[in-house]
Amino acid sequence: MNVLKVISDSKSLEIFRDIAKGIVESDVLKQKEGISKKQFYSRIQGLMKVGLVKRRKGRFSLTNFGIVVYHAESVIEGGVSNYWKLRAIDSIQNSEQIAEHERMKLIKTILNDNAIENILVKQDSL
Repeated sequence: MNVLKVISDSKSLEIFRDIAKGIVESDVLKQKEGISKKQFYSRIQGLMKVGLVKRRKGRFSLTNFGIVVYHAESVIEGGVSNYWKLRAIDSIQNSEQIAEHERMKLIKTILNDNAIENILVKQDSL
């Protein structure tokens, strides 16, 4: 089951995100993505095959696994958006001239993303 391969295609990822946001009618999804019927069904089939999406009574929704992957993808997107801030924190951290409590303050001050802050704080407790 290669989930990352399936959602690495930009159109598949957009379909996946749209389903997560509640746009579940196939006709609406096909029109929004601007792809052929065959391309759409090929991508939907891939999403369903890896267990991210299910269809019930002609409507698409995320599976529980799909919900987890969607949230993980959101965290990754947040990491990408905050790349330079994370690099700045790395630089300061590498200087080893900052106390741990000051590092935590720095992370909370620089980042505007609670999910990433929580990951960085938990990483230190491991």
